[in-house]
Amino acid sequence: MNIDELIHQAKASASDPAHSLTVPKSWAQGRTLFGGLSAALLYAALREKVSQDRCLRSLTTNFIGPLEPDLPFRIDVEVLREGRNVSQVVAKAVQNDQVAVFCQACFGVDRESKIRIENHDKHQMAPPKKAAFIPQIPKVTPKFLQHMDLAMVEGGLPFTGKKESNVHGWMRFKEAPEQVTDAHLIALIDAWPPTILQMLRWPAPASTMSWNLEFIHPHSPVAPDEWFAYQAQTRQAADGYCHSEANIWDSKGELVAISRQIIAVFD
Repeated sequence: MNIDELIHQAKASASDPAHSLTVPKSWAQGRTLFGGLSAALLYAALREKVSQDRCLRSLTTNFIGPLEPDLPFRIDVEVLREGRNVSQVVAKAVQNDQVAVFCQACFGVDRESKIRIENHDKHQMAPPKKAAFIPQIPKVTPKFLQHMDLAMVEGGLPFTGKKESNVHGWMRFKEAPEQVTDAHLIALIDAWPPTILQMLRWPAPASTMSWNLEFIHPHSPVAPDEWFAYQAQTRQAADGYCHSEANIWDSKGELVAISRQIIAVFD
């Protein structure tokens, strides 16, 4: 099942509270679904409750418990407030009567403003000719990566004892979707492993606790097979927790999103 089919199912759940979703193991990350996909599906459902003239400004996702593959779950959506300019909406993935993932999205209409400050964060990475990351190794490589093309430019593979903690590279879907929506981009941005895993010399559990995405508007339309540039850095890490943030650009060098994560690592 590809990303477009899953997003379509999530949208259908917004109009039918009894509608359940089941995601196959090919989208798993360990015992749970790939977090980027979980967030993308919740976003796709709540997006249906908001007027299309309102752009996504931020999405905060809390990963509360495992959302298991091959088991049905439902998405509950609630519009907290819809004002003249801003809408606040929440969504929950509920499986076995337990909340597994929680999202809060903020949408806002464009307004006239005298303030305009251009983004000057740029990168110097050349676009890749092909993917170059982790090969598909049974019981080693996360299953969901079979749906992604990643091309690493700076950093290392998880558990290789690197001294640095930054990750730079490019990303896209292996099977190009019909179009790249915000939901597709949410799933794509989370494809990279946490920045600090490359510093460990042996495998250790790690999981994202909270993830905040901020979207930059307007930005140019993108092609379905377009590469997106990704540069993540570790801001601080200690006591079993890591704070990282990343910039994401389209292939034309326009900043499209800013990502921030709190990651728990059990080393």
